[in-house]
Amino acid sequence: MQSLRFISAEALVSHPLGAQQSLDAVAHNLYPLLFKASYLLEQSAVIRLLLERWPLEEFRLGPLLGPSADHAGDLRDRACRACLEACVRGLADHVLQGGGRRRLRVADLTGIRDVQVQRCPCGRALGRWGRTELLARTCCELQKQPCATRRPIEVLADVFVTAGNFEVVARALGPSGPGSLRVRCLSLRADSLDPGQLLHVLRLAGPRELRRLEVVHNVRLHAGHVQQLLAQGGFPRLVSLTLPAKAFDAPPASTPASDGEEPLLASIAWALSRMTQLTELHMAFSTLTGKLQTLLGPLRTPLRVLDVGNCALNHEDMTFLANCIHAAHLEVLDLSGHCLVDLFPATFHRLLGQAAPTLRALTLEECGLEDRHVGALSLALGTCRRLRELRFLGNPLSGRALRRLFAALCELPRLRCVEFPVPRDCYPEGSAYPQDELAMSKFDQQKYDAIAADLRAVLLRAGRDDIQVSTPLFGSFDPDIQETSNELGAFLLQAFKTALENFSRVLKQME
Repeated sequence: MQSLRFISAEALVSHPLGAQQSLDAVAHNLYPLLFKASYLLEQSAVIRLLLERWPLEEFRLGPLLGPSADHAGDLRDRACRACLEACVRGLADHVLQGGGRRRLRVADLTGIRDVQVQRCPCGRALGRWGRTELLARTCCELQKQPCATRRPIEVLADVFVTAGNFEVVARALGPSGPGSLRVRCLSLRADSLDPGQLLHVLRLAGPRELRRLEVVHNVRLHAGHVQQLLAQGGFPRLVSLTLPAKAFDAPPASTPASDGEEPLLASIAWALSRMTQLTELHMAFSTLTGKLQTLLGPLRTPLRVLDVGNCALNHEDMTFLANCIHAAHLEVLDLSGHCLVDLFPATFHRLLGQAAPTLRALTLEECGLEDRHVGALSLALGTCRRLRELRFLGNPLSGRALRRLFAALCELPRLRCVEFPVPRDCYPEGSAYPQDELAMSKFDQQKYDAIAADLRAVLLRAGRDDIQVSTPLFGSFDPDIQETSNELGAFLLQAFKTALENFSRVLKQME
């Protein structure tokens, strides 16, 4: 639904030359309306002009693109390249051309959602990495220019730094002169960096400002690095922390303590306990056998999001998790890679029972779930009346077992999304689990289509056509990996080359 004001704004911005000539006569409180209309119609020239002349003290991209009384549409999932480039160029123009009459103090460029299919007219997205590089290069250019404004404009941003843009981001985060753009990182994602580069960019970003920190994939950290990283600034406002695989492994040169205690782990736990706003912790693919209580026990704030997928948890860890304070507050939980129903049936049931009042999303990928486990799994899930998302890819379940499970899932009133595995019937007999990517893609498509149609029929007969079901073979869409796939590929090739060189050197030494 659109108001008459918004329809009028669309008419004005549809003619960029007329809009340019009319802006000086437009009331300041109409600028946000004109901006959303320009973004909707992809009028990049008008967007740049609006930012250059922005008369208000704040420009906040997320709220401006969200639903409003004048236009109910939500444009925050449009990471439109043309529009976002125009925003940043417009900010630069504002800095270069602005005099004392300019009032802009804060430009918040966060709030954009990166999605797989762009709905903007051009269909060309500018992802988080691209937005970071554009903003960083613009800041570096402005650092060289004499600016008319008397104070820097604070730009709030979600920064994504890799080896490919590390240098320009580091320069942009450095000291800025008067009148330029000063970047403040609200979230930082780091990939394909060495530990020294990561620590350097964190110092520049300011740990005390960060709300989210994602250190992922090709950042090779061990427990010593993690301790150093967390001790660097305290992260008093950090809400979400993601660490890469093997982040809790001991440093290569360390020797185990004689009493069995791990001082590094205790130090990390103490640093985490000082983060009084931390509610999301992602530690997938780290070996945490027998360590979960040491890490999570000291936390002062209950966790809402916990990812311990493929962390080799044992009975002691699961017992702690099912009985700790975090269990009753969990909204998102990933337990992938653990044989839950086989190894911890009672504990798993208790954990879901404790989390049931709050749990919204549950991931159980590659948990060795077989047909004989469907009854126990259905019983455990039955308490999760608030569950909205369930993912259990990579489990060797037959079509018959999936039909039984889907019948049970129909009883969950808030369930909206289910990701289920290719049924075991669709693969050659004797196929091993977990599967590699090559084996995973070799299945009988006709059999799958027939079973999938049958599963959807189960939902329809129960009146649950509101549940969306799918089988994303290689996981859900990840816009960040999609955007930097070429760089990550080059990084992996270099890592492989280095490993071969080291192996060759060792062979020569043995000779």
